[in-house]
Amino acid sequence: MKKMKAVAINGSARKDGNTAVLLNLVLDELRAEQAETEMIQMAGEKISGCTACYQCLKNKDKKCVLKGDRVNEYIQKMHEADAILLGSPVYIADISSNMKGLLERATLVCRANANDMFRRKPGAAVVAVRRAGAIQALSVLNNFFLMNQMIVVGSTYWNVGIGRNAGDVRKDTEGVQTMKALGSNMAWLLKKLTA
Repeated sequence: MKKMKAVAINGSARKDGNTAVLLNLVLDELRAEQAETEMIQMAGEKISGCTACYQCLKNKDKKCVLKGDRVNEYIQKMHEADAILLGSPVYIADISSNMKGLLERATLVCRANANDMFRRKPGAAVVAVRRAGAIQALSVLNNFFLMNQMIVVGSTYWNVGIGRNAGDVRKDTEGVQTMKALGSNMAWLLKKLTA
């Protein structure tokens, strides 16, 4: 059986905050099944959105022409991974601007390159929320997977953890169980796909 590899991208402005806690709960389940995992934390970065220059459609080199950030590194890691996890806190009932910028640019680069860079890879969204807006943010992340022909992995409930201060999501018993089930489901699917 081929080695399974999953990459998780944390779109939070806070390193090792609630979004990271939730992503690690999912990754722990994958690690228990011998998957290789990597967590990318975008805290401290400034990722701009797509500028609609369409140079990626001309170049077809699996890269965005914008420089000065790590988006191409992240796109490459997503391309090489067998599964992709995207995590974001809820900001104004949506995902973080860094995550939005990455998704805009990664989607256009994917479409510029035969639209199959992420095709049939399992993808799962994870959202940390204090109070409201979680389903909207979850939907935005899931739409990235759907638009890029990926397989959306589900859990026992919405992939959401509730908490305000760093670590508070650990007190959300249902959220913790949801993340563990999500990781278990993703591991199961990865085994089937990499067999």
